[in-house]
Amino acid sequence: MSAISYSECTARERVAHLADAGSFHEWLPPAERLTSPHLAQLGVPSAFDDGVVIGRATLGGRPVFLAAQEGAFLGGGVGEVHGAKLVGLLRRALRERPDAVLLLADSGGVRLHEANAGLIAVSEVMRAVLDVRAAGIPVVVLVGSANGCFGGMGMVARCTDHVVMSDIGRLAMSGPEVIESSHGVEEFDARDRALVWRTTGGKHRWLTGDCDALVEDTVADFRAAALAALDARAPVTLAVLEAEHALLRRRQALLEATPVPAGEDDAVTLWRRLGVAEAARVSDLNVDEVRGLRTV
Repeated sequence: MSAISYSECTARERVAHLADAGSFHEWLPPAERLTSPHLAQLGVPSAFDDGVVIGRATLGGRPVFLAAQEGAFLGGGVGEVHGAKLVGLLRRALRERPDAVLLLADSGGVRLHEANAGLIAVSEVMRAVLDVRAAGIPVVVLVGSANGCFGGMGMVARCTDHVVMSDIGRLAMSGPEVIESSHGVEEFDARDRALVWRTTGGKHRWLTGDCDALVEDTVADFRAAALAALDARAPVTLAVLEAEHALLRRRQALLEATPVPAGEDDAVTLWRRLGVAEAARVSDLNVDEVRGLRTV
């Protein structure tokens, strides 16, 4: 299992590898043929699980609920049914109280084909995540897929107790293509893969304190990180929110203090001003080396 790439797995493969062998029980599987009511009207092919797998399992012998988004279906986009399945999983967690809820994110954000329904669904998911956290059940998000975790799902991820990322994973509010289309290629070149990963990738999120664990792109590493996070409760308190806001204000101040040097992008400048050693070499370092550079 150690050699299996997490990013190359499908949603069901990720669940099967992460959970204890044979323990996963899926709710609303494809046999139920629960599809989006909107896609057919638009002539868009549907999926019988609407692009998300939900259910219960054990992890290290402990009961957990899992949801895994399938990025191969409409980029893992959240629509009405997709979002309702996530909300239903979280509300059921309030009743049955598993040891944790794991969200395996693989999404570009809200599904544009049903934008309003998707936006409402994301807001309901965020509320449900916070309700589960308030009940003392940790919500852990795993980010290491080809689509990353963007848009509404990026906001959902930052509402959770614990974020696990690989160096391949990406996490942000707006995706690179969205930024480029809105502000031009001069602002952000979505084709510059090195730039994209420097500003949204797992290494960057680890160094800036936006994720709690940085792992290699293997199923074994993600499973180990998920096991370690089963007790990662982070109560939503005023003090926690104020600390988060202080972190963001400091980050903004570091970038605004003096202009970014010519030929250097914001990410490298921010790393250097955070006190990260060898900031210019971060992209070339392995995960173990980057773990030791964090200063926040």
